[in-house]
Amino acid sequence: MKGLKGKVALVTGAAGGMGRQICKRLVEEGCSVAMFDIDAKGLESFAAELGNAGQVCHVAVDISDYSAVCRAIVAAEKALGSVNILVNNAGWDKFSDFLDTDEALRQKVVSINLNGPINMFHAVLTSMAQRGGGRVVTIASDAGRVGSSGQAVYSACKGGVIALTKTLARELARRNVLLNAVCPGPTDTPMLQDFMNQGPGGQKVHDAMKRAIPLKRLGQPEDIPGIVAFLASDDASFITGQVISVSGGLTMHG
Repeated sequence: MKGLKGKVALVTGAAGGMGRQICKRLVEEGCSVAMFDIDAKGLESFAAELGNAGQVCHVAVDISDYSAVCRAIVAAEKALGSVNILVNNAGWDKFSDFLDTDEALRQKVVSINLNGPINMFHAVLTSMAQRGGGRVVTIASDAGRVGSSGQAVYSACKGGVIALTKTLARELARRNVLLNAVCPGPTDTPMLQDFMNQGPGGQKVHDAMKRAIPLKRLGQPEDIPGIVAFLASDDASFITGQVISVSGGLTMHG
């Protein structure tokens, strides 16, 4: 991809399956990568696996805490330099019918999937706007476009993130800050695996999703980094405010 070498990328949820693959791809493209995650041990293990001491740093942070986010960004930029690329990847959910959820679960889902990206947007975009350029790729979900049974609040959050991406793309276009959203379809991540392990019902839903996908397989974490790298690169310098599904054809939008 053009223009990625030497850039500084910040990836949230970096210790998870999808986050790891995104970080690996950006490192391969020549980026320095700041990896954020609430899972400190997972971050340390992944950083050791990458083994590019001069090219990566990791900071354990709860992105739902704005003050902690600001401190983490200061630490990351001290280590690697100003952030040119933000990848909002962190997310979490627990599959459950909406009427069976309690307030604590609903608040946790909103804190991670909506408040967290809002915090990252505000903290990072302020500096990008002042410098006159930057790229943001947010991992949303097709759940935010078409809904997903058992993921009502999560879907609402992802829909909100999509709307926020479009709005900020309009507001910041004159500052040359480009924002786009990537919407994975059903993807074989730890979150989906946890759902499958809930019993026969989980496996039935898993099998039904697989049958519904035209490419006849679930997405893999490795299916996501290519579009992220593209949207962060100079090859995508005339693309902003877009929402792109990576779903094996499950969702086809014109």
